Amino acid sequence: MSRLFTNVRPVSVPAEPSSARLSIVVDTEEEFDWNAPFSRANTGVSAMRHIARAQSLAEPYRVRPTYVIDYPVATQRLGYEQLRDWALNGRCTVGAHLHPWVTPPFEEAVSSANSFTCNLPPALQHAKIRELTTAIELNLGVKPRTFKAGRYGIGAETLDALGSLDYDVDVSVNPCMNFRAMMGPDFTAFDSRPFWFGRDSTMLEVPCTHGYIGWARAAGAPLRRIAEVPVGEMLRLPGILARSGAVNRVMLSPEGNSLAEMVTLTRTLLAGGLRLFSLTFHSPSLEPGHTPYVRSQGDLDDFLRRIHQYLEFFFGEVNGIPSTPEDFRRELLGTERSHS
Repeated sequence: MSRLFTNVRPVSVPAEPSSARLSIVVDTEEEFDWNAPFSRANTGVSAMRHIARAQSLAEPYRVRPTYVIDYPVATQRLGYEQLRDWALNGRCTVGAHLHPWVTPPFEEAVSSANSFTCNLPPALQHAKIRELTTAIELNLGVKPRTFKAGRYGIGAETLDALGSLDYDVDVSVNPCMNFRAMMGPDFTAFDSRPFWFGRDSTMLEVPCTHGYIGWARAAGAPLRRIAEVPVGEMLRLPGILARSGAVNRVMLSPEGNSLAEMVTLTRTLLAGGLRLFSLTFHSPSLEPGHTPYVRSQGDLDDFLRRIHQYLEFFFGEVNGIPSTPEDFRRELLGTERSHS
């Protein structure tokens, strides 16, 4: 953590489980084939015709989703028009989501390594984030304050750029995950707890909600490392660990995770003291055929049902409170000032 973040300090949160907050963060982006090489030609945003499917699930629970939008969405009317109306009417928050390969200036080669922002020269990282920020301000009429790196590709230089461009919140950390094999960052030292960082420790990191469940979850990280070596994958050890109830790595997302897994993860992390949960997914999953998680109408129905049922659980059984990463930051700052 020390090599990536500076001036880190923990966040103080209430002890009561009923104070748990939930935010919804949508990676709002163009459609592309997740199994194909990256291409600057992939800039279609047709799935944005269905973005109301996410909004309509959130609003009955007074959740204002945070749509972190990338350059193709921010620069095409089909992508940004509905979001602009919602943002200006206080029904959602708009942040920035950087896909370097489709964001100018185009100075780098298109490659898997360069799809991680952290691998680009610092000046180019800054320039791309600035171009994206300007496009959002111009076309949506709002100043983005929350940032999420595409493919979770955050680096120390990326965070420096965010500070210089007046961002307040980063949501790029994905705990438990190690992308080093693809030349990306390693987040295995992180958990889902938010923390302060930056020059004056007033920028907030809100990691994805991701963790281990099962009776052997305390040893989840080393067990998964062993299971995910080539021989372990060949023997299907990750699946065996999950089905046996020993260790399962679960992300709070309807993409690739069942309702039961998300509920168990929430209960586990809630018992461990986590008070800010982040439900995340990709906007192209709102239309069949764009992501591996939603290939058919049946997949879409199940996908939307999982979101609905999880929200019922969180705001019912957990008695949770709707929030956004930016709201949570303001709340924390207010609490700290009142105690100073």
